[in-house]
Amino acid sequence: MRNYIGNWAERFRTRAHVIAFVLFAAFFLPLTIAAQEEPQGPLPPPQQQQIEAPANVPKAKPPEETANAKPAGSSEISKESPSIPVDEIIQKFGEREAEFKTERDNFTYTQSFLIQTIDDNGDPDGEYQMTSDIVFTPAGERYEKITYAPPPTLQRITLSEQDLQDLRNIQPFVLTTSELPKYDITYVGRQHVDELSTYVFDVAPKKIEKNQRYFQGRIWVDDKDLEIVKTDGKAVPDIRKGDNENVFPRFETYRENIEGHYWFPTYTRSDDTLRFRTQSVRIRMIVRYSDYKRFRVTSRILKPPTP
Repeated sequence: MRNYIGNWAERFRTRAHVIAFVLFAAFFLPLTIAAQEEPQGPLPPPQQQQIEAPANVPKAKPPEETANAKPAGSSEISKESPSIPVDEIIQKFGEREAEFKTERDNFTYTQSFLIQTIDDNGDPDGEYQMTSDIVFTPAGERYEKITYAPPPTLQRITLSEQDLQDLRNIQPFVLTTSELPKYDITYVGRQHVDELSTYVFDVAPKKIEKNQRYFQGRIWVDDKDLEIVKTDGKAVPDIRKGDNENVFPRFETYRENIEGHYWFPTYTRSDDTLRFRTQSVRIRMIVRYSDYKRFRVTSRILKPPTP
C-alpha cells in the first residue's frame, strides 16, 4: 500500500488509481497494506489480532484473539526429527502443491475482500471492499465477475499493482516444485494444530529479483497430505524509492480440506500497522474464499501398464 498525502490533486489521483485498480482486477482483487521494514530471518510472533473468526472455520483453526497465541488446540513445536529426510519431505510437498495449483484452476468460488484503515480509537475511518465470483464462460475461459463493490472511502492509503499480485500469488501461498529453488527452506520441527499433525518450515527468498514478489515467513505442512495448511508471514520486498513508499502487511492464511487430499485457501486476515516516513497507518484486512465448486476435471496422460 502507498501512503496518502491529502491535497486536492492527490485526492483526484487517488480516486483515479482506485477506479483503474477495479478495472485491472481481472483475476483477483487488489490489496495494499502493512508497513514494516523488510524482515530479516524468521518473522517475530504476530501482534494481537482483532478480526472476527470466519463463519466456516477450517480444521487448522485461526488462533485465539490474544497476543502471541498459538493456534487453538495446537501443541508446542517439537524439535523431533521426521521419519523421512527433510529434503524428501520438501520435494514431496512441492509436488503435491503443484498438483493442487492445477486443481484449483478447475474450480469456481466466491471471493470477498475487505480492507479498513483504523483510527486511534480502534474504529474504521475508511475502507475498500469487493465481492466477486471466479467463474467460467461456456467456452471454459476463467474470469472474475464482480457482484458487490461500493464506493471506496480510503483516505490515508491507496492500493497498488503489487497488492493485486500479492492477493493472487502470495497470500494464498503455493510452494510448488518450480518455486522451491527460489527459497531457503528451513525445517523447524513438528506441531499438532487441532487434529492435524504438521511439519513446520521457515521460508525466505534466496535473493530478490527485480519486479518479483516473494513470501517470507512460516508454513505448516500436513504430514499426511503433504500440502500447506497454514501460512504466517508477509510479501517482500517493501518498495521505498524517494517519495514512493509501497509497504505490505503481515498476514495469516488458513486452508481447509475441500476435496480429497487438496487443501484450499478459505481465510486470510491481517491486523497490522504500516509505518511510512510521514505517518503510521493501522490497517485491518480480511479475505474469504468460499463456495468452491468443481467446473471441470483435470486431464491426465496415464502411462500404459508394465507388461
